[in-house]
Amino acid sequence: MKVKHTTLFALFAILLAFMPFATVTADALAPPQVAIAGASEQLQKRMQDKNFIKDFNQVTQFVNQAIYPHTDFDKISALVLGKIWKTATPDEKTRFKHEFQILLIRTYSRAFVEFKDWSVHFLPLEMEEGSTKAMVKTEVLQPGIQPVGVDYRMELSNGEWKAYDIMIEGVSLVTNYRTTFSNEVETKGSLSAVIDDIAKRNAEALSAKSS
Repeated sequence: MKVKHTTLFALFAILLAFMPFATVTADALAPPQVAIAGASEQLQKRMQDKNFIKDFNQVTQFVNQAIYPHTDFDKISALVLGKIWKTATPDEKTRFKHEFQILLIRTYSRAFVEFKDWSVHFLPLEMEEGSTKAMVKTEVLQPGIQPVGVDYRMELSNGEWKAYDIMIEGVSLVTNYRTTFSNEVETKGSLSAVIDDIAKRNAEALSAKSS
């Protein structure tokens, strides 16, 4: 099954945005699950404001602020580039993390604005006591269609649980992007050229959405 990157992040955004309708109450959630649900209430309330969501730049700033504490963008960036990360210069790593985060946040934000009527069911969490890693398994529900499995790889770092990969029906976001960027580096000839392309697409998207 091939899942587009936009679909992966759209579902992640849906999960966060509509967590108040989840079939498990917050009191029943384990710490890694609570981390995923952390920004849900403020996101849901804010996205109900039709005037607010008209300004896409404003939306992306708000989504970044809400999601950033619960997502390890540094680790995701390193995992996405894989072997390329090891040979990248410090400047390339900094630029890639910055532009890649903008790319992901843009996708989050678009999903928050466009998707409605979703709910989430948390599956039982299997985690050994004292473990610093967990797989949070959920099902995203929508009337009239089959549940979609959305799983989160979480890690405890400095006392906080953060997501560093998302799997939609078993398909890893990290693996998908790693293949894409590996091919793009080979095609364009360098990581720097790929970063320039991401930066250009980010600028064009934000400009178009704010105009």
